[in-house]
Amino acid sequence: MKDVLLNTLIEEHATLEAFTSLLAYEEKALAAVSPMETLPPIIEKKTELTEKLASLEKERDAQLRALGLPSGWKGMDLACADDARLAKQWKLLQGVVDRARRANLRNGMMIRVRMNYNERALSVLRGTSSRGAAGVYGPDGRMAAV
Repeated sequence: MKDVLLNTLIEEHATLEAFTSLLAYEEKALAAVSPMETLPPIIEKKTELTEKLASLEKERDAQLRALGLPSGWKGMDLACADDARLAKQWKLLQGVVDRARRANLRNGMMIRVRMNYNERALSVLRGTSSRGAAGVYGPDGRMAAV
């Protein structure tokens, strides 16, 4: 039964490596001037991999319960206590989880910076900036009269 659990961990590791690589592509796309050309397929693949990871986690938890162990990290720690192969694969998986978490946080910050920039630009164009300047464009998209 532990061989099945080991195989699940190996597949989970491979899937998470693919997800982490995809986050690197996403970062490059977010740094581009016009990311809308490259982001949609990245987001689609991220969704696919996220669903696969959730499924693998459920499988892992079911396998732990079948071994009489609790699900989640606690169960994995107990399963690894007497199996060096599981312990090694679990440690590899945890390393990729950490890399993916950092990459995801970095991408999230890039998205927030871009959103803040866009909000400030719109504020200036609408004339609602903190400087009190008159709006450049009216509601109809035409230049406002001075």
